[in-house]
Amino acid sequence: MRIKSGAIAVLLTAVLFTAAGLIHALPEAITAKGATVQSGNQPSAFHFGFKKSVNGKLPSIDEEGFKEILNKHDSLFLGNTERKDLYLTFDNGYENGLTAAILDVLKAKQVPAAFFVTGHYVKEEPQLLKRMVDEGHIVGNHSWSHPDMSQLNETQIASELDRVDEQVQRITGQKKMQYLRPPRGIFNERVLAASRKLGYRSVFWSIAYKDWDVNAQRGAGYAFEQVMKQLHPGAILLLHSVSRDNAQALGSIIDKAREQGYTFRSLDELVAEELPGGMGIFP
Repeated sequence: MRIKSGAIAVLLTAVLFTAAGLIHALPEAITAKGATVQSGNQPSAFHFGFKKSVNGKLPSIDEEGFKEILNKHDSLFLGNTERKDLYLTFDNGYENGLTAAILDVLKAKQVPAAFFVTGHYVKEEPQLLKRMVDEGHIVGNHSWSHPDMSQLNETQIASELDRVDEQVQRITGQKKMQYLRPPRGIFNERVLAASRKLGYRSVFWSIAYKDWDVNAQRGAGYAFEQVMKQLHPGAILLLHSVSRDNAQALGSIIDKAREQGYTFRSLDELVAEELPGGMGIFP
């Protein structure tokens, strides 16, 4: 049976796009379990996950197998669980027209946040970066090209992080970055060690939900419910700025959290007050 070259090209293209979609989807599918992934001959890597907070009980990473290396390299997961403090963070891989509204809410409510940005965001949204810094927020590093950093050597990791840091400093005047969020939450000890050597604290999270799919938004009420039902003292919240639900629910989340006695603080405050023990977990 003979197949024309044009048909072969179409078939190969379809296969490649399908494979790319599966590769992109895989990390999100295993987030909740903190699973170990194996990639070729590279060392195993973890995909950050945790046992969620329910009814005010604290979340846990005791069963996921990576607590020791997070502690070893001063990574953050929780703040002081004896105080009703919250740390608001956003991942900004690309702009979906919602960040200005998010910044408006934060300014009106006087809430600090950290925005973890990629190289794409840095190139495309310099004015939003300037606004973040001008209004007192932290701009953190989410890598230049959003790779699986567990597949990179130390030189490549440094290149990914340095490019973001240099450009953000040039655009905003912000001093050297101190905080990293590994893309897709994938990491191993090499990633944590290499980034710590460069002066970064890896920042994970203790509240999150599936908010990144722009084609599966379910309304502000849903976002509000997903965040509030996980609320706990010392929480580091992860929200994606591409989510319309998050942008619309943010004001209500802040108001309700404050009504329950919570205070929003910055990552700088968390690190400044941290006691020995790692991960921002206080005795």
